[in-house]
Amino acid sequence: MANLPHPVQYQGSKRSLATHILRFLPNHIERLVEPFAGTAAISIAAAAQQSAQNFWLNDLNQPLVKLFELIIEHPQDLADAYLDIWSEQHSDSIGHYFEVRKKFNQTNDPNLFLYLLARCVKGAVRYNSEGLFNQSPDKRRKGTQPETMRKNIEGVSRLLKGKCQFTSLDYKQVLTKAQSNDFVYMDPPYQGVCGNKDSRYFAGIDFEDFVLALEHLNERGIAFAISYDGRLGNKTFGRLLPESLRLKRIEIEVGRSSQSTLLGRAETTIESLYLSPDLVSQQFADLKRYISKSPKQLTLQEKHEHFSTATR
Repeated sequence: MANLPHPVQYQGSKRSLATHILRFLPNHIERLVEPFAGTAAISIAAAAQQSAQNFWLNDLNQPLVKLFELIIEHPQDLADAYLDIWSEQHSDSIGHYFEVRKKFNQTNDPNLFLYLLARCVKGAVRYNSEGLFNQSPDKRRKGTQPETMRKNIEGVSRLLKGKCQFTSLDYKQVLTKAQSNDFVYMDPPYQGVCGNKDSRYFAGIDFEDFVLALEHLNERGIAFAISYDGRLGNKTFGRLLPESLRLKRIEIEVGRSSQSTLLGRAETTIESLYLSPDLVSQQFADLKRYISKSPKQLTLQEKHEHFSTATR
């Protein structure tokens, strides 16, 4: 699954880790629920792997959800619109970008949003205090070529068309509506670097509220996994989820930090993946022996070795 289609190169997306995360999820999921869907990287990977049959894509960022609904259900219309918008930039690409950004902030048109995401600096979404998109254009490039964009849009549509529910609800509402045969994957706003006023997100989430919501999932016997805290070298980002939730925590090596490399430091970025009690006990009883109880968790390389042995 090395070449999965992804129309939006969204900073913070789990597209580069999706294959590794899926190693710890059930092989057969009736419905995969993503309360913080973002660019739906996990759902796209699960659809390609055919490990999930149906999908609930939710995100508080409504234009992003509307965009993915167009990608999945109306791929040709979206690709045509992108071609038109992209082609208009050649006489004054920077001025064109700011004009598109202005129109998007007035209308929340997902067709415009796709162009902004394809053209903005590092694919990094930024919002001002009024909730308006304010990221600048990448002056070194003009965004994804229309032919490539169409190919990626069509690829995602082939995987997910007719299988998805789309909503823009608060995550707690989604978790309340989750059913016993659902599997929930959560990738909430990265708590180590954001809060309620962080420019990368519409809103952060309250730690205590999140823990309470997870307790309710445990009480209802709904299996879930969470990408949450992390660390860079010896620096830890965010609070660990409490032991009272009975979650199993695994650390996945993301890779060497480019920023640290520029500063002359060889530091590796690590992200945590938490597995719910129901996930471990019902689906992966053998996984318990692969999860370290010491402060040092398994590395991605070690997990590759374990799973290549365990799945033979």
